[in-house]
Amino acid sequence: MRKIFKVKIVWCMLVACIVFGLVATGVFGYTRRAQADTASEKAQLEQELQQIEDQIKQYEGELATTQTQKKTLQNKITGLKKQRDKLGLQIKATTLKLKDVSSKLVVTEKKVDETMQKIDQHRVLLSELIRQIHKQDQTTPVDLMLVSNTLSDFFLEIDQLDQLQIGLREVLQNTKELKKELDNKAGELQDQKMSVGNLLSIQSLQQQAVDQAKREQDSLLKETGGREKQYQQVLSDVRKRAAEIRSRIYDLVGVSKQINFGEAVSLAQWASNLTGVRPAFLLAIIKQESNLGRNVGTCNRPGDPPEKSWRVVMKPERDQPLFKQITEELGLDPDVMPVSCPMTKNGKKIGWGGAMGPAQFIPSTWMAHRNEVTTITGQATANPWDTRDAFMASAILLKANGAAAQTKDAEWRAAMRYFSGGTNVAFRFYGDNVIAIAKGFQEDIDNLNAAK
Repeated sequence: MRKIFKVKIVWCMLVACIVFGLVATGVFGYTRRAQADTASEKAQLEQELQQIEDQIKQYEGELATTQTQKKTLQNKITGLKKQRDKLGLQIKATTLKLKDVSSKLVVTEKKVDETMQKIDQHRVLLSELIRQIHKQDQTTPVDLMLVSNTLSDFFLEIDQLDQLQIGLREVLQNTKELKKELDNKAGELQDQKMSVGNLLSIQSLQQQAVDQAKREQDSLLKETGGREKQYQQVLSDVRKRAAEIRSRIYDLVGVSKQINFGEAVSLAQWASNLTGVRPAFLLAIIKQESNLGRNVGTCNRPGDPPEKSWRVVMKPERDQPLFKQITEELGLDPDVMPVSCPMTKNGKKIGWGGAMGPAQFIPSTWMAHRNEVTTITGQATANPWDTRDAFMASAILLKANGAAAQTKDAEWRAAMRYFSGGTNVAFRFYGDNVIAIAKGFQEDIDNLNAAK
């Protein structure tokens, strides 16, 4: 019995030494060579990114110069071309940032897996240590003396039991530290996934901006036939331009309704009067989020496959119960109301979707502001797919984020917080683009007012 017990003690302590050795030498597993490769790749990415950002600044300076020059057809076309070139560089910069964050994401995922495996090994070891201690606890000191050949063997048995208990405490402490490390890495992993999702969104917006600049250039050339005289006539015909601006139609998907730009301006002005958020800025946010309601999501629509259902694309514990509550209170079928899809990379879902209506609020954010919307509009229950409610909810959130100050910096920060909850400059294209869109909308609004 004594020999068997000693063998088991030695086995447990050997396993403990192996575990502690792995922890001490880096259980999260990367060699110095791999770390050096990662550092080298990061330095190269940063160098490429800096070169691109320097080129972008050069284009920004050229665009600023172009905008201050006389309005001519050639100048307008040159400006659009430079804008597209700048956007092309911004897409490249976003791609580099995605590569960097995606690389970190892979490393963090591996560290999380290794930590979980290590915790599992500790659980096995703990189980064996506890079993051995429990078994030894059933042996009284008298029994130990009876099976010991000498007094020194008896004290050796006692000492080994003490060592076993010390080992148990050390394994418990290391398990706690591993669990803490796992929690930290899980939080880091979630942040990195959010960053990847945000960068994918930015990349999509940048491509849309490139396409828009191309359409604008093609339309301009078609309208003027490439002749300066006709371009100047278009610029001088204020009433005609105002009529065209006012009558732009936006299809509101999901609410079976259309809205023209003139009506959108009226809604924005109404929301502005109650919140202090500038109409052009509010319109720019709605434009950026859903193209003024034209795109309120490509998931959960009638006929969509099961993998695009709200039960799959929304975060289960945070948004699914609230989405069900929102639709039930409005008497709507939750299975046919369109919501945004999650972003994907290489066919793999990144983050969660579920944003609703023209303002693209996720259910949890909508519930945080809907009572204030209801109080202002007087409706029984605010509806995220209703244009009026969506404009008001967006204005309320933007006001809370500081947009009512109506300065460029305040609006930029409010836009960034609307997008990601903070002002991380890695996503600055969102705020920059909203400011640029707002400038265009302000010109349109000024043209409408001038034509009255």
